[in-house]
Amino acid sequence: MALDKNKLLLVEDNMINRKVATIMLKEIGFEVDFAENGVEAIQQFLLNEYDFILMDIQMPEMDGLTATREIRRLESAKGDKKIKIIALTANAMKEDIQKYLFSGFDGYILKPFIKEDFLEKLK
Repeated sequence: MALDKNKLLLVEDNMINRKVATIMLKEIGFEVDFAENGVEAIQQFLLNEYDFILMDIQMPEMDGLTATREIRRLESAKGDKKIKIIALTANAMKEDIQKYLFSGFDGYILKPFIKEDFLEKLK
């Protein structure tokens, strides 16, 4: 699949998950930056322009819900276009999904995710 948009921020605290996801995302055609927690994700967001953010939910220092709410607040304050943020999670109960969407996520992918699931979320 050829991608028009190809800069992605992967926010994942687990090194093995990060490495596996990075390999797969680069195979698809993404340029991948990463952050290990929500604090780093916000810093990266402020310093770079991304087409997508894949955000882990449970991380040290600042979780993905808090980081996503802050990114949405910053976008709104600056009048920026809304970046597509996808939650990476092992929790997919109905109430969890509602919480992710209410926090500003555009969708979610269950971990461990496969390439086809991710590509479907980009549409």
